[in-house]
Amino acid sequence: MKYLLVIVATAVVTVLSCFLWFSRSDGEIRGSDVQAAQKLLSLNLNDNEIDTLLADVQDNAEDYALMHQYTLNNEVPPALLFDPVPQNFTLDTASVSAQWKIPEEVSLPINKDELAFYSVLELASLLKSQKITSTELTQLYLDRIHRFDDTLFSVITITEKLAMKQAHRADEEIQQGQYRGPLHGIPYGVKDLLAVAGYKTTWGANSHKDQTIDETATVVKKLEEAGAVLVAKLTSGALARGDVWFGGTTKNPWDLTQGASGSSAGSASAVVAGLVGFAIGTETMGSIVSPSTRCGASGLRPTFGRVSRHGVMTLSWSLDKVGPICRSAEDAAVVFDAIRGVDPNDKTTVEASGRHPGFDYDGEVDLSELRIGTVAKYFEDDTVNQEHNEQALNVLKNLGVDFQPVSLPDSTTLPVKVLSLIMFAEAGAAFDDLTRSNLDDSLVRQDERSRPNALRQSRFIPAVEYIQANRYRQQLIQAMDSLMQQYDVIISPTKGFRQLLITNMTGHPVVVVPIGFDEDGHPVSITFIGNLYDEATILEVAHAYQQATNTEDQHPEFFLPKVVAEN
Repeated sequence: MKYLLVIVATAVVTVLSCFLWFSRSDGEIRGSDVQAAQKLLSLNLNDNEIDTLLADVQDNAEDYALMHQYTLNNEVPPALLFDPVPQNFTLDTASVSAQWKIPEEVSLPINKDELAFYSVLELASLLKSQKITSTELTQLYLDRIHRFDDTLFSVITITEKLAMKQAHRADEEIQQGQYRGPLHGIPYGVKDLLAVAGYKTTWGANSHKDQTIDETATVVKKLEEAGAVLVAKLTSGALARGDVWFGGTTKNPWDLTQGASGSSAGSASAVVAGLVGFAIGTETMGSIVSPSTRCGASGLRPTFGRVSRHGVMTLSWSLDKVGPICRSAEDAAVVFDAIRGVDPNDKTTVEASGRHPGFDYDGEVDLSELRIGTVAKYFEDDTVNQEHNEQALNVLKNLGVDFQPVSLPDSTTLPVKVLSLIMFAEAGAAFDDLTRSNLDDSLVRQDERSRPNALRQSRFIPAVEYIQANRYRQQLIQAMDSLMQQYDVIISPTKGFRQLLITNMTGHPVVVVPIGFDEDGHPVSITFIGNLYDEATILEVAHAYQQATNTEDQHPEFFLPKVVAEN
């Protein structure tokens, strides 16, 4: 497969031009400006060389100024696309679909509020057998949103009118025997980076809090086709950074003094607190994994390009991904099956050379037959979560896993750390107008780890270094593929190490699931890394682990029905 290097050079202004353009109040560029700017570029040009290039630099600056007179909407992609497929990569192109086993004997609880924590397939059983209507279930979740979100701050917009319309339609269809599948009639929420016609799409930012986009994201359309019911647009940290948005800080349901982490904060928080049946999040560099870990959710970050991003805010064209955040790995599998697939509106989902991988999840796997590795050095160094990690690995050993120690590519062979420049440069291009207009000042958070600061510093990343980083990224893709060819799954601690950077850069899928609670009662998680396009295997392994444990069945007491909390 041919790997297409993303170059957004026309949108990423070099350090030199930025420094020169803003260094003088009259905009005039002089040799002394070049002399000072070259320190940031690791150059050592002499006076004659600077005099020779000065006219070209001045011309370039004029070109940048001309480009800035035009408008680029966020949804406009660069002309070249990122493809995670390494050289000589082969894939089984059989179109395989999951067969969902909806349980038959599921009873309504005496206290219907307990339904807020039922699994997707349990709710599907109740809806399909008409023991409860979608209208009743939707009203239950809407009531919980109204009751709890003043505490949680996980919802930006309640889509009540749309939800009740979709619920009524689901009831009519189910009564008429037109059953669409396991998501039919189940209420859910989407991160407010996804457009929904008729509702604001705020991106969590003051600068866009009144924005309306006259289209509906492909993922939302797919879920509507599956019969799901949209009850809320959930919080995102401003422009997909952190858990702080224009209305406050989204809370961790297990500790209401703590933020939910970011940026799919609302999706993870609302799912774990039982405000929605499942949720959709996005990830560029940890925004599904991090809040899922913080809140104790089960999150799937799919292979890059497996789920359409049409109608979703762009932060980084070569890194953005859309995936489910749920209460269990099996719930995530059901939702992923509904949202995956090619979309002509998102060219990154075009299956080059006939690639059209299926999804052969069946919920059953013999772990003894899988080749499973553990990132030994990461586990050794994760002394904070050592006890929980060991317990989780022991559970898997008892299920038949024969672990093999592995090492992910690291700085001994590749400059892995520097690849984050790619994300910053692309984000800087995506929100170039926001930075140049100073509208970034309106965002609530303004510290070193804030989105405005990240966008500002991106203006000082040279286009040449951005392209060089992408060349090293190609080498990382090849190195990771060489490793993954030997394994079906690799298991790693979730936080504190480079696996998050590595797997986001290479496009590999991961599932993160809770494995216990620390001494402060905060959830702890573990990560399953899969081969490209093989979400099924990591979801099956995660499901097998959850079948043997009960962490995902524990829920934060504050949000439990009173009768359950007292028991």
